[in-house]
Amino acid sequence: MPYRQKLDEEIRSAAARLLAEDIGDGDITARLIPADARARARVITREACVLCGLAWVEALFAQLDPGVTLSWSAADGDRLEAGQAFLELEGSARSLLTGERAALNLLQTLSATATRTRHCVDLIAGTGVRLLDTRKTLPGMRLAQKYAVTCGGGHNHRIGLWDAFLIKENHIAACGGIAAAIGEARQIAPKAPVEVEVETFDELEQALAAGADIIMLDNFSLEEMREAVRRTAGRATLEASGNVDEGTLRAIAETGVDCISSGALTKDVRAVDLSMRIVAQGS
Repeated sequence: MPYRQKLDEEIRSAAARLLAEDIGDGDITARLIPADARARARVITREACVLCGLAWVEALFAQLDPGVTLSWSAADGDRLEAGQAFLELEGSARSLLTGERAALNLLQTLSATATRTRHCVDLIAGTGVRLLDTRKTLPGMRLAQKYAVTCGGGHNHRIGLWDAFLIKENHIAACGGIAAAIGEARQIAPKAPVEVEVETFDELEQALAAGADIIMLDNFSLEEMREAVRRTAGRATLEASGNVDEGTLRAIAETGVDCISSGALTKDVRAVDLSMRIVAQGS
């Protein structure tokens, strides 16, 4: 199934799950408000961020109450300043308040992922190196966070275990060596990218000789990365992994590797501080 179709389906199902876990048998607090009361609400960010998650919020309110209208003044990937309003909602007061937390939970998590990614991408600007995510995503949010990474200017590594090979130490041992593992991969899925994780220059040479598409340099020092770039000479894509943080990103990028992968883009995010307030009421 194409990625876009998978993402669209995930957006709809995520919205349904979040509404179900929050509403349960019904929002008893919202019943305090007259059923015919209408309201207008505004969502702001209390801190600078990169916005992400519009489609999820649209799907959530479409399922909760199609009568709620949403007016966005920013798009996915836009930078927002602290205090900036970016969404107005209008409709049933009950529906606005019932959907508030589920919508903000989505926005604050995906915007956090996009914001962290954009910060890291900015740190390596001008090097030509691509910043990649990993499979270290929050449970149940794989496609959503990987989409958020792209909104922050990053790139997706493989989506899961099904779309590309990543041959690691245990795979190599079980297969009987790097060449054997790569050969088997070519037989199983000839069109799938084959990546091999290496820890030494000897393993690097084996991976190059066996025709790996991508070689992950696991915990190589900066000097070792530069030497790996020299030895590889463009015969494979080189990915740096391990010991990657904001303090090391630029130095790693300047070694000449093609890309850097970081699980911190998705697993270590802190939610962006967002707030929704009712700004007008009517009936």
